[in-house]
Amino acid sequence: MLHFQPAPGQFGPEIREPGLRVWRVEKMKAVLLDPSEVGAFYNGDSYLVLENRGQSGSDLHMWIGEKSSRDEQVACAMLATQLDNFLSGDPIQHRQVQGYESPEFMALFPRGVSYKVGGVESGFRRPQGSAAVQRLYQIKGKRNIRAKEVELSWSSFNKGDCFILDLGEIIVSWIGSQANIFEKQKVREIASLIRDTERHGKARIVDSNEGEEPEEMLKVLGQMPQLAESTPEEDSKADASNSASLYKVSNATGSMTMTKVSEKSPFAKDLLVRDDCFILDNGANGKIFVWKGNGANAEEKQVALQMADNFIEQMKYPRMKTQVEILPQGKETIIFKQFFKNWN
Repeated sequence: MLHFQPAPGQFGPEIREPGLRVWRVEKMKAVLLDPSEVGAFYNGDSYLVLENRGQSGSDLHMWIGEKSSRDEQVACAMLATQLDNFLSGDPIQHRQVQGYESPEFMALFPRGVSYKVGGVESGFRRPQGSAAVQRLYQIKGKRNIRAKEVELSWSSFNKGDCFILDLGEIIVSWIGSQANIFEKQKVREIASLIRDTERHGKARIVDSNEGEEPEEMLKVLGQMPQLAESTPEEDSKADASNSASLYKVSNATGSMTMTKVSEKSPFAKDLLVRDDCFILDNGANGKIFVWKGNGANAEEKQVALQMADNFIEQMKYPRMKTQVEILPQGKETIIFKQFFKNWN
């Protein structure tokens, strides 16, 4: 690890206010972008993107350009830790790599994201304010069935899978004409999970079969085009990439140790002990989650990203293609919760 500390006092109390803020990492400083520049990323730089939704939580994304230097990436991680501390460790943290960003990240920029080559210029369209929740999840597989967030458009759909269109107060559970029985079961489970855990029971689930799309769905997606057929090979491929294992990480002995607690999901929820940090390895699907228990010591929480990186290296996953998500206890996402039995 490089031994330098970011300059103190870079983040003021205004970042506790709701809104979207983007900083570019310049040497060891986080430089706030003008709203007109938001959405344009230089491939040689790293950025911090904070979406603060006030009462409903916040997400902190580290965006890494494909040509950014290792020093800059380290600086970005340190600044993210500083920003996270400033917000009392509340944000869910994500590492996004250019070209492999999550749909959730892309959705922060309604006007789209543009990549620029090299250094620092300005002048970019101003993004619109963020609308209410609008997310699309694809449910796929036979044995390991998983929900994965996909782009909000008909082009993400096919006849062989199930989908959930989450519109906040209405959650549409859509079943493709060629979906298998396991996917049909899972789509109901995940729709209920979203309703009960994210909306505290205050949302309505609308069941829909292909060809009987409800009004609310057509309003958001437009008229349904001809959809792609499904192939059984796709389900087997999804099964392989949906597999996951769970590891406990602890430095009780003074040095970080990692113990595998389970290699078969869905996991029992009580495997997550509040005094430790855990790594959920879904690397086959390009994703690693670090869960920080409320009782874990400060050092363990601070080095969560470092843990993820060491893990990625150990498992020989491609570092620049593996998404990392760091979740404080109590701030777990639907994508994380679905790996556990009966999360309520």
